Amino acid sequence: QLQASGGGLVQAAGSLRLSCAASGRTFSSYAMGWFRQAPGKEREFVATISWTGRTTYYADSVKGRFTISRDNAKNTVYLQMNSLKPEDTAVYYCAARTAPHVSRWPYEYGYWGQGTLVTVSS
Repeated sequence: QLQASGGGLVQAAGSLRLSCAASGRTFSSYAMGWFRQAPGKEREFVATISWTGRTTYYADSVKGRFTISRDNAKNTVYLQMNSLKPEDTAVYYCAARTAPHVSRWPYEYGYWGQGTLVTVSS
């Protein structure tokens, strides 16, 4: 299971750090990703990280503002979000891919967390 946390209400230009804790099995050999879904929109890719943490990949909309990282000893993945914008408002989901390499495609992820809501006010 994946448990996402850290969402909340923040003003534009503020920061939040999301966490995704894995339990029940180890995800240290899996690539991990963050996705988001805004009201009335489809789920979209945000960021992904390889099992070693050496490779990361970001959506253009968040590049330079968001940072994905992981701590395999804690079975946890993080998403540091800086310079937040109202258009970042969404439910954020973490996901695990049963393969070591990064991917931006939701269908390549087999495990999903329940989501955490991020609301950015203008």
